[in-house]
Amino acid sequence: MGLRSSQPQLYPGDIVEFPRNKHISHFGVYYGERDGVPYVAHLTSRDSEARLLLFGRALKSAVKVEPVDLVGKHYRVSNYLDDTHTPRDFYTLVKPEIDEAVGKACTYDILFHNCEHQATLFRYGLKKSVQIEKIYGRIYPTWKDLFETKKL
Repeated sequence: MGLRSSQPQLYPGDIVEFPRNKHISHFGVYYGERDGVPYVAHLTSRDSEARLLLFGRALKSAVKVEPVDLVGKHYRVSNYLDDTHTPRDFYTLVKPEIDEAVGKACTYDILFHNCEHQATLFRYGLKKSVQIEKIYGRIYPTWKDLFETKKL
């Protein structure tokens, strides 16, 4: 589903992608509505206490449940692993995990535990970040040559 429809139909447990720029998006899991307002659960360090971004890590990040419009005005459903992995049941597995995780401090790591990892972990029970794999795939060949020639 593309960005042409900036308000796609959301179902609890859907992965919601909020494009930030050409290469990077923010991800969350659609949580449902409260008083007619749609909410998304997402990993963020925004507004957290003692935020420290160091080598792609932010200490004291947390899963938050916030209104979709607060996270981003434009979004798309991105259940891209549905063809290879069965989505877990939202009401018996995912929602209780989200409720348990909300507000608990954790470390955000751009390579190993980012918002996309968290969203796929909730929906499928496994961590995956396609955007990091794409970026790493472009960077690795350049770094590999520098390491092998001992220039880096």
